[in-house]
Amino acid sequence: MPRSTFYYQAEMRAEGDLQAAIEQVCGSWPVYGYRRITQQLKREGWHVNHKRVYRLMQEMGLQAHIKRSKRRTTDSQHAFRRYPNLLQDVIIERPDQVWVADITYIRLQSGFVYLAVMMDLFTRCIRGWHLSRDLTRELTEIALDKALDSGCPEIHHSDQGVQYAAEDYVKKLQDAHVQISMTDVGAAWQNGHVERLIRTIKEEEVDLSEYRDYWDAYRQIQRFLEDVYMRKRIHSALDYLTPVEYETYWLAQKSREPVVS
Repeated sequence: MPRSTFYYQAEMRAEGDLQAAIEQVCGSWPVYGYRRITQQLKREGWHVNHKRVYRLMQEMGLQAHIKRSKRRTTDSQHAFRRYPNLLQDVIIERPDQVWVADITYIRLQSGFVYLAVMMDLFTRCIRGWHLSRDLTRELTEIALDKALDSGCPEIHHSDQGVQYAAEDYVKKLQDAHVQISMTDVGAAWQNGHVERLIRTIKEEEVDLSEYRDYWDAYRQIQRFLEDVYMRKRIHSALDYLTPVEYETYWLAQKSREPVVS
C-alpha cells in the first residue's frame, strides 16, 4: 500500500471518530453551539480547534450556533424623564469623553444573574461593572458608583431603561456634572459599541463557562473583564492593543505634546 493511502485512511478514521464524538456531545448538550462543543471535546481529551468543529457540524447538519433564550432586561415603560441622544454628531477623540452603559443577563445552572457594565467609548476600557441576583435599580447604581470612584465622563450614554432613567441614578450623574444621553426607544444600534462589548462577554466568557452559582459567576466574570478583556485581549479598533495599553499609550503621547499658551 502506498504511504499516502495509509495516512489518508488514518485521517479519515480520525475524522469519523471526531464526528461520532461531536454527535454524542450534541446529544447530551442540545443547546450547545460549536464553541462550547469544542470546549467539551477538549475536556474529553480531543485536540481540536473550533474551526474544525464548526466545519464538521455544518457537514453533519447540526446546529453550529448557540440559540440563546431571550430574556428582557430593558423596561422603557416608565414615567421618568427621557433624554435626547447627544452622540449623533459627536467625534470621539479622548478618554472619559463618553461612557456607554448597558445590562445583560447571564444564565446559571439554576436561574439567572444580571450584569451592568460601563465602558469608555474611546479606549474601550471597562470603567465600572456589577453583577446582581436581581434586575433592580441598585444593579446600575453600584456599577456607576464604582466607575465614578476612578473617573468621570463628560457624557453618559445608555438606553431609556428604567434603571438608567430613575431619579437616584440621574441625580448621581447630575451631581457629577455629567451630560445625560439616551438612545431612542427600540434603537439598539445607537448604543452599538456597548452591544458589541456584551456580545464579546457572552461569546468569549459566558458561552464557554458553566457557572455553578452567583459567586462562581462573579469570580469568572471579574477575571474576564478586569484581566482578560482589559489587559490581554487585543482590539482591531485600538491598533491591535489592549484597552489598558491603548489608554496608557494615548496618555503618554498627550503628556509629550507642547503646551499652547
